[in-house]
Parts: sequence; structure tokens; C-alpha cells
Amino acid sequence: MISNEGARLGAEAARRLAQTGLHEFEPGLSDAEFARIERQYGIEFADDHRAFLASGLPVNIPPEEGQTWSKPWPDWRSGDPDKLRDQLGWPVEGVLLSVEHSGFWHEGWGERPADGAAALATARHLLAEVPTLVPVYAHRYLPAGRGSYGHPVLSMWQTDVISYGLNLVDYIHREFDEARGDVGEDWEPRATVPFWQDLL
Repeated sequence: MISNEGARLGAEAARRLAQTGLHEFEPGLSDAEFARIERQYGIEFADDHRAFLASGLPVNIPPEEGQTWSKPWPDWRSGDPDKLRDQLGWPVEGVLLSVEHSGFWHEGWGERPADGAAALATARHLLAEVPTLVPVYAHRYLPAGRGSYGHPVLSMWQTDVISYGLNLVDYIHREFDEARGDVGEDWEPRATVPFWQDLL
């Protein structure tokens, strides 16, 4: 059972995306499909993310030239499991790239090992404990976790992490609504996810 507020936010985000006319939708995911997906990938969708996907599954359209992601909407129903695992692993793999090639080291990890291979192994071990992020669209993510909702949507590119919306509804508005306007000075998404919030 998902929370009423999570269900409301997810349904409103789906309604707003449908209003843009930019995407087609398949029928939303069923409870049985959610159970299979969560079991297969070891995740739990946040309540608003679950309600969004239950309202209708966005369908990928042919990519524009130069687009980074050929299929930005995760195809939870019939997508390639390896590609979905890659998209789920994108945030952690991005941090590991920064550890290996850019000298990144999180201050909460203690002293960085002098040996590069040891540093990478240590980072991989520590990152196995950070909260899971679930892809919404391309490299935009929400934290996993049944019973949670209202988190900012995060854009993940290695250790370059920024908020792309105060919550899922705000994210849909900012990412897809042509009339969205500029972000005002009072726009301050609250960081909510341990470790990832430190990279904002």
C-alpha cells in the first residue's frame, strides 16, 4: 500500500507529462509487474515513482541526432535486463569513474589509499552501502524506498549531481514543459538522500 500523498504526486506527474503531448504511453505497470521488477532488480520504487509508472508507462520515441540516451525512459515492462541494470548502476559507476580518473574521494570515506587500485576497490565497497537511486528518465533519478515520496529528482553525471526538480511533479514541469520559465532565486530543493546529497 502506498501513501496517499505519494499516490497523488505520482498521478499528478503522469498527468502533467501526458499534457505535454511529447510522449506516448502504454498501460501502467500492474502490482504483479511491480513485484517482479522489484524482485528481479533488488529495488523498491518510492511511492510517487510507483504511482507515476502505474498511471502509464512512457514509451521511448526514436532519438534525435546527438541525443546521449537512445532510450531515456526505462522500459520496466519489457526492456533488456542488462541495459536496465546498467541504468540502475549509472550513479555508482559514475562515482567510480571519478575516483579512478579524477581523484575524487568522499570526505566520509577516511584517508584515500595511495594505490589507485586499492582506492577504487575501497570506493566500490563503500558505495555498495549508499542508498539506491532508480532512474526516472535518462540520468535523472529518484531515491528508492517504499513509503517514501517527495524527494528531489537528481541529475547524475559522475560526481556532478544537481537537483532537477523539487519533487517528481516539479521535475516533469521543468524537464518537459515548454512554458516552464526560469528557476527563481527562492528555488532551493532540499537534499534528502545520504551520501548523494553531499555531491549536490
